Amino acid sequence: MHRRLAVLSRVLLLAAPNRGAWIAGTAAGSAAKILENMEIGHNVLHGQWDWMNDPQIHSTTWDWDTASTSEAWKHSHNYVHHTYTNIRGKDKDLGYEIMRIDPDQKWHPVYLGQPIYNLLLMAFFEWGVALHDLDLDAIRKGEKPMDEVRHELKGIAGKAKSQVVKDYIAWPAVSAAANVAGSLAISAVTGKLKKKQRSKAIADAAEAGRKAFKSTATANFTSNIVRNFWSNAIIFCGHFPDQTYVFSQEEVVDESRGAWYVRQLAGAANIDGNPMFHIASGNLSFQVEHHLFPDMPSSRYAEIAPRVKDVCERYGLPYNTGPFFQQWSMVQKTILRLAFPGGEHKPKPGPYVPEKA
Repeated sequence: MHRRLAVLSRVLLLAAPNRGAWIAGTAAGSAAKILENMEIGHNVLHGQWDWMNDPQIHSTTWDWDTASTSEAWKHSHNYVHHTYTNIRGKDKDLGYEIMRIDPDQKWHPVYLGQPIYNLLLMAFFEWGVALHDLDLDAIRKGEKPMDEVRHELKGIAGKAKSQVVKDYIAWPAVSAAANVAGSLAISAVTGKLKKKQRSKAIADAAEAGRKAFKSTATANFTSNIVRNFWSNAIIFCGHFPDQTYVFSQEEVVDESRGAWYVRQLAGAANIDGNPMFHIASGNLSFQVEHHLFPDMPSSRYAEIAPRVKDVCERYGLPYNTGPFFQQWSMVQKTILRLAFPGGEHKPKPGPYVPEKA
């Protein structure tokens, strides 16, 4: 489906100067990029499909259409985030090192700007994540070797080059060439390529190519922005709504394996939705199940969710979930409030109680 949507987008954008084709091509491109990042790339890189022993669909060989290199992302996300989930000072994904999302994080005047750079992070999320993977705090403290930093910067530059060439040069050029050829073909059929009208026909063809190049590049840029907004929203809704717990380093000293599972459970939140929504979210709408079993195939999360709820009910544990707009609005309110000094902890949910039939 991802490949079909990508091909459909490219075909539609051959007629990108047409408004209807531009909207349809952009929508198909956005959907393709979301599927590629969320349901495919994220989950393949977690090793969820390594059991197939497919040399192409494997966490050691997969590369994805985003600014982060697979190597750096697997370290910062698979290892650091999933090991130290929601531990202040250990989990680098807790506010992505640029935002205050917990009242116990020490306030600094730089946080006054977080509502603004929150919007920028939404729009350019893939680039924010790529820079985040560098671990800027470790670089500032001199804890990260510069050879490693240069290696990772080279990787990011390579990913940037790939995206720029593909989305803003190569495919726009294909659309431009198709429109130039089409315009010249029409001129030939109508006799406009005869000597007296040849210059105007060529000029018209060049203008058609220019418009097609610009429209296709704009469509691809929009698709990238849509993908970034969506992935940002899903990830933030899974980690930062009011229901989730944040932990101090003292609380997890000598943490048992069972306590690790409880921390994963309490530090994540699900998003309610239908099967199509779950696929579009990469099944990260089951963030609780994902954090409990990050290398389980994502298509199984809906299947095990009732069993997780049953454990929560029997042992008096919370099971955090809610509608998308409820979760998203809570996150945005937190980001806005904690840009200023102070702030209070929101009440946390109690033990899971199943809904009555």
